[in-house]
Amino acid sequence: MTKSIVCLQPLTAEQQERIKASAPGYTFIQGDGKNPDLQLLADAEIVIGWAKGIADTLLRPDSPLRWVQSWSAGIEKLPLERFKERGILLTSGSGVHAEPISAVIFGFMLLFTRNLHTAVRNQMNRYWNSDGSESELFGKTAVIVGTGAIGSETARIAKAFRMKTIGVSRSGKPLADFDQVYTTDHLPEAVSQGDFIINILPITDETKQLFNTAIFSAFKQGSYYINVGRGATTDTEALIHALNRGQLRGAGLDVFETEPLPQDHPLWTMEQVVITPHSAGITDQYANRIVNIFTENINSYLSTGAPSLNLVDYARQY
Repeated sequence: MTKSIVCLQPLTAEQQERIKASAPGYTFIQGDGKNPDLQLLADAEIVIGWAKGIADTLLRPDSPLRWVQSWSAGIEKLPLERFKERGILLTSGSGVHAEPISAVIFGFMLLFTRNLHTAVRNQMNRYWNSDGSESELFGKTAVIVGTGAIGSETARIAKAFRMKTIGVSRSGKPLADFDQVYTTDHLPEAVSQGDFIINILPITDETKQLFNTAIFSAFKQGSYYINVGRGATTDTEALIHALNRGQLRGAGLDVFETEPLPQDHPLWTMEQVVITPHSAGITDQYANRIVNIFTENINSYLSTGAPSLNLVDYARQY
């Protein structure tokens, strides 16, 4: 039987050729995630992407499936327990978002420090006004919770603005461009120092609603909260309370507990909040970066039997 790779996300002809060239002995099939062909998927050893309604076909006892390359960095919507039981290798899209999401983070920070969010509203009303509270990023402290590819890129750029950088991670391991890195159990101490607290966490059992009333109470008075990780890492009611009582001066939010954010949600009408529709990671370079990860991983898979980049640890859920 011919070994096959099925991709469920659209690729250009050039991107398809790159995969074919990196995987001699495999047939590459461009599939359709919106209308998956179960017959083609039934014979796949490697699948790029995922879709609704394909799990039973791909995870049946006699399936040749060995490896799934997720199209996204987040993997919480995949059938992780079933993958684990079947011994399926899973690699994430971690790293593809570093450039676009770090740009959004600094977009939020510059909006707030220069009052550009109020300037846009004033322009709509033809209202010439400044309250004189404009500031700058120089000398400010960014607390970056999640020190992976996105967090590291954010810290690197922050140094160009001459900011102080504090990281928070499970290990607390020192990293380039971070002045200090705390372990997650020291999160209250870390956030108390931040002018900007930036949440880039994945959703796991440990991170669910990690940002709660107690953590927001530890924030420096008048600081800003930015969430570009996962909405469920934040207790939304606690966030709103912190904004209403002035503990937080503002928030830049790309992700929410409920998406789309309901039209009657109070966050929509809060002038100190800037909302983007879970779009921080969107970029025209996305597919190229996934293909870069996959082609490097297929080389390792063919030589060692396992991909080398972004291999998910099922125990950690990332």
